[in-house]
Amino acid sequence: MYVQELEPVADSLGLSALVATLPLVIVLVLLGGVRMKAHLAGLIGLAAAALVAWLPYGMPVGQTLSSAAQGAVFGLFPILWIVVNALWVYRMTVHTRHFDILRRSFGRLSDDPRIQALVVGFCFGALLEALAGFGAPVAICSVMLVALGFDPVRAAVVALVANTAPVAFGAMGTPVVTLAQVTDLPLDTVASVVGRQTPLLALVVPLVLVFLVDGRRGLRETWVPAAACGVAFAVAQFAASNYVSPQLADIGAALAGAAALMAVPHARRPVAEPVRAAVLTGVRSDDLDKEDPRREVLRAYAPYLLIVVIFSVAQIPPLKDQLAKTTRVFDWPFLNVVNPDGDPVGGNVFTWPIVSTGGTLVLLAGVCTAVVLGVHARVALKEWAATVHELRFAILTVTSVLALAYVMNLSGQAATIGHFVAAAGAGLAFLAPVLGWFGVAVSGSDTSANALFGALQVTAARQSGLSPELLAAANSSGGVLGKMISPQNLTIACAAVGLAGREGDLLRKVLPWSLGLLLIMCLIVVGQSSPVLEWMLP
Repeated sequence: MYVQELEPVADSLGLSALVATLPLVIVLVLLGGVRMKAHLAGLIGLAAAALVAWLPYGMPVGQTLSSAAQGAVFGLFPILWIVVNALWVYRMTVHTRHFDILRRSFGRLSDDPRIQALVVGFCFGALLEALAGFGAPVAICSVMLVALGFDPVRAAVVALVANTAPVAFGAMGTPVVTLAQVTDLPLDTVASVVGRQTPLLALVVPLVLVFLVDGRRGLRETWVPAAACGVAFAVAQFAASNYVSPQLADIGAALAGAAALMAVPHARRPVAEPVRAAVLTGVRSDDLDKEDPRREVLRAYAPYLLIVVIFSVAQIPPLKDQLAKTTRVFDWPFLNVVNPDGDPVGGNVFTWPIVSTGGTLVLLAGVCTAVVLGVHARVALKEWAATVHELRFAILTVTSVLALAYVMNLSGQAATIGHFVAAAGAGLAFLAPVLGWFGVAVSGSDTSANALFGALQVTAARQSGLSPELLAAANSSGGVLGKMISPQNLTIACAAVGLAGREGDLLRKVLPWSLGLLLIMCLIVVGQSSPVLEWMLP
C-alpha cells in the first residue's frame, strides 16, 4: 500500500508544492519557451513526474509505472478511440468528394460573407469540434472560407475565434469526460456546470465574428441573425449538456444555431455588391457555382445526421441501460493507493465502457456512413488506418499527457499543489479559468489542460471551501479561450490557408479577443461562487 503525503519535502507544504510543480513547469517551458514538439514535451514531463513520485514522494516504482500505464490506457480508450473514429468519418466524406458538395451547399445558403462566416466558422466549426476536435475545425473551416473568397488572414482569424464556445464539449464530450475521470466527480454534474458557463460565450462570439468580418458596419447590419444564432446555440448547448447528454451538446447546439440563423429573413437577403467587394478580398473557388443533385447533397449531410440519430437513440432509457451493462469495472493491477486520510483513491479501479462509449457509437456511425456513401470495405479500412497514421503524434501526445496526469494525481503531487494554491481563498474563483486558459494555450488541448489541472482545481476548492464542481468546470470553460492562441492551433490555421511562418501576425489579431473573453469568463465564475450568480448552478 502507498499512502499519499502532502508535505514529503522537509515537512514543508511550500517546498513540496515547488517540487511537485516541476513536471508541469518542464512541460510548459518546453512547449511555450523552447517550442518543442508536444509529444516530446509530454514524454519528458512524464519522466519528470515519475522521478518526483519515486524520489521525494516515495511512491514505489511498480506503482508509479502502473499509474502511468493506466493514464495511457485511458488516453487510448475512450479518448483517442473517439477522435480516430470521428476523423475517419470525415476522411471518408473527403474521399468520396461529398465534403466538396457540403462546402458548396453552405456557400449557397447566403451570399452575405458575414452570414457565411457564421454558418461555416461558428455553426459548422462547432459540428466539426463536436465530432473530431484537436485542430480539425480550424483547418477545415479556414480552407472553406478561403474558397468562399475570404482573405486568408481574415479566414484564419474567424476560424480561430469561432473555435471557442464548442471546445469544452468537443470530440464527443472528451474534455468533460476526462475532467470527470481525473477529478472523480460525476460526469453529469461536471457537464451540467460547464453547460451553465460556456453557453454565455456563445451569446457573444457570433457578434464578435461579424465585427471581425466587416467591422462596425457588419455588426450594425447583421446583429439580428448573429444574436439569433448565438441564443439558439446557447440554449441548445445548455439543454443538451444538462438534460440529454454532454456528447450531444455541441451537435445539438450547432444544428440549432444554423437553423435559427437561416430562419431569420435578414440572413437570406442578397447583400449589396460593395459590401461583398469590401469583405471578400481573396480568390473565390471556381466550383462554387456548380449545381449538385439533391440526392448527393442529402448524402453529404448523411454522416452527421447518422451520428446525431445514433447518439440520440443510445440515450433512450431501456437501450441506455442495456449498453451500460457492457461496462466492465476491475481493480487496476499493481496499484494500491490511499489518500492521507487512509481512504482508497478512485484510481485503484478502472472503468471500461466497451459499447456505451462515444467512440464505439461513432464507429457504428462510420460503418453506416460507408454504406450510405458507397465506400468499399477495403477502402474504408484503408482510410481508418490512414487516420491512425495521421494522428500518430497526437496519439503519443495525449497518452503521455494523461500518463503524466495520472502519476501526479495518484502520487499526491496534485493534492500538494492544490493545498498550497488553496491559500488564495476566494481569489481562486477568479484564477481557476486563468489556469485552464494557460493550460490550453501551451498544450493546444482542453482535454490535456483538464487532465493536468483538474484534480488540482478540485483539491484547492475543497481546501478553500468553494465548490469543487464549479472550479473543475471553470478549468474547462476558461480553457476554451486559450485555444485560439495556442501555438498548435495557430500553426494549423497558417498551414491551412498558406500563411506558414505568420503565426505571430495571427496571434496579435486574436490575443485581445482571447483575453477579453477570458475576463468575462473569470467574472462569471466569480459571480457563480457568490450569491450574485449562485442561482445559476445546479
